[in-house]
Amino acid sequence: MAKSPSKPDNTPIITDVTFKDALSERYLAYALSTITSRSLPDVRDGLKPVHRRLLYAMLQLKLDPKSGFKKCARVVGDTMGKYHPHGNLAIYDALVRLAQDFAVRYMLIEGQGNFGNIDGDNAAAERYTEARLTEVAMSMLAHIDQDTVDFRSTYSGEDEEPIVLPSRFPNLLANGSEGIAVGMATSIPPHNVGELCDALSWLIAHPNASTEKLVSFVKGPDFPTGGTIVEPHANIVQAYDTGRGSFRVRARWEKENLSHGQYQIVVTEIPYQVQKSKLIEKVAELFRNKKLPLLGNIRDESAEEIRIVLEPKSKNVDPAMLMESMFHVTDLQTRFAMNMNVLTAQGVPQVMSLREVLQSFLDHRHEVLIRRTKHRLEQIAHRLEVLAGFLIAYLNLDEVIRIIREEDEPKAKMMKKWKLTDVQVEAILNMRLRSLRKLEEIEIKTEHKALSAEQKDLKETLKSEEKRWTLLGEEIKDIKKQFGQSTPLGKRRSDFADAPTDTVISIEAFIEKEPITVLCSKMGWIRAVKGHPEDLSDVKYKEGDEERFRLQAQTTDKLLIFASDGRFFTLGCDKIPRGKGQGDPVRLFFDLENEHDIVDVHVYVPGEKLIVASSIGKGFIVASDDVVASTKNGKQILNQAENSRAVVCRVAVGDHVAVVGENRKLLVFPISEIPEMKRGQGVALQKYKGGHLSDVKVFTLKEGLSWKSGDRVRLEPNMKPWLGHRASAGNLPPTGFPRTNQFD
Repeated sequence: MAKSPSKPDNTPIITDVTFKDALSERYLAYALSTITSRSLPDVRDGLKPVHRRLLYAMLQLKLDPKSGFKKCARVVGDTMGKYHPHGNLAIYDALVRLAQDFAVRYMLIEGQGNFGNIDGDNAAAERYTEARLTEVAMSMLAHIDQDTVDFRSTYSGEDEEPIVLPSRFPNLLANGSEGIAVGMATSIPPHNVGELCDALSWLIAHPNASTEKLVSFVKGPDFPTGGTIVEPHANIVQAYDTGRGSFRVRARWEKENLSHGQYQIVVTEIPYQVQKSKLIEKVAELFRNKKLPLLGNIRDESAEEIRIVLEPKSKNVDPAMLMESMFHVTDLQTRFAMNMNVLTAQGVPQVMSLREVLQSFLDHRHEVLIRRTKHRLEQIAHRLEVLAGFLIAYLNLDEVIRIIREEDEPKAKMMKKWKLTDVQVEAILNMRLRSLRKLEEIEIKTEHKALSAEQKDLKETLKSEEKRWTLLGEEIKDIKKQFGQSTPLGKRRSDFADAPTDTVISIEAFIEKEPITVLCSKMGWIRAVKGHPEDLSDVKYKEGDEERFRLQAQTTDKLLIFASDGRFFTLGCDKIPRGKGQGDPVRLFFDLENEHDIVDVHVYVPGEKLIVASSIGKGFIVASDDVVASTKNGKQILNQAENSRAVVCRVAVGDHVAVVGENRKLLVFPISEIPEMKRGQGVALQKYKGGHLSDVKVFTLKEGLSWKSGDRVRLEPNMKPWLGHRASAGNLPPTGFPRTNQFD
């Protein structure tokens, strides 16, 4: 139930509301608040409310780059008390991030003290650290006192705060942004501001510029931690055109030669948002688990600069091969996902392309220019009015002094005598005596002339859109000159390299090759024992369980596991648990539903042919290369009809196929009658009346058909009684054929 406002007699009015309606209404309000006031940045200044309030509070504290530092506790306290009604820890965390050179490309806050490091260590408490604004932040706040943006009342109603900053600096793309809201998120990488200025200048001159042309200026992200971007150019263009995509980033490394032909790899830059300490821990763990066979040792020699040393296992190891193996399994290579979901000028969430983001920034700066021009015109008009009054006062100075000294109401007298305005009289009356020496006709007329010329120029600016865009172009050139590539801050940090080809070295190629015997039980538990022993009598199984599959393999092999739902799964033999334990359930390695079982397990052999069949007697031949799965979901190969299951998977080596059903009818026909497919139900192998398929075997007709009978192998050389065509019924099998209707 929800309470509505009380009656005049303070009796509460209770209205019945369903829980669903109440929850929907409140959750919607929460979701909208999260989206607009916490998680998504404004496309105009690229800031969220907490960052905007922090910068404005620091401006009010006069913490410009030329002033001294103030305690962060003071900054956080002012921000929380006046503008941001949230916890001090959240505000301080936001402040710290804006002061970390490894977190933001162009720092908005300059910190003094311990502000954390790239290892993931936290900053010192706010009472120990100090901060002030940077030149970049001052560009964001430039002309905020000239009516360039709207203000609103703060949460307490005692002060006002800006809805958006004038943002002379293109902060959204320059520093990027990340946030998670309700049902949506944003992830924008940082970029080089010099390149952004080039793209903005081009967009001013060519409003219909294509994304591909803009990408020729904005080549890609420019991460504060550097690194190398190895994404194909076509993918980069597509990402900026749609507003969604990802960028593959690799650590920067170099080879250092040592004595006696030895060498070591030195990593000098790591991907953005990767904590160095966790990276080294992960590499060390993989090294201990023998997942990095080409690596001999790793150590961290970092001081202020990153220096991670990788020693190869042997001097004969190719450095590029070593790094490819590292990139494959560690965070020395990461992907930064881009989702340019921002709040438009109207406060509506929208995924924007690169062109739309740049155009929105230009539109905002155009609006700021118009408002700033109007504000300056109002100031000039007021000053010209005052100067006109000063000129009259100068020409009648003695009379003005007499009126002020003798008249009871000098203001009204002066307004009537010289037809002065209220503004002019107030300016004259408020003038200090020391200013009389400045009240000279020449100075007044000189200032009046200069202001009149400026007024004329500003009015022309308001009338001419072309002139306004020209002024904006000059402003962007100034930003590039101040923060562009020619400055130490603006020099590009992330470079580009060719994207790795599809033949990237796989870590499986580096697995140490050892012989193993794979054991899989009826209950689906899998394990491996070392070597290829013939006697496995000491192997123990769970109560009620026993061996079902036994395969001799190598640790470098892959297993193809065929399930009764017609899917193939792939499992690397190096991942199979070894030891004296009972292994792990096969279902831990991939997603197989409980109602389905394992039909067959065998070692993957490239180029091999397999025959698969379902219980209703339909099947086909498939290449083993086409059944290798790369995900835990497997690969659907044999489609299932209603009330059927996959029951057979055999290696197809031979020229004839033998099929036996539950009705003990055996049929032999040429393998050429079965088509080779990549996926489907297949064709009918044998005809049944109310029965199902039991087993299939491919063999060579001249050698005869063999089957197991107990511990012996039986052979039937003459197969003429059972020869026929596919989809025939067949005849009863030879004497001695197993009652289980199985060949093996």
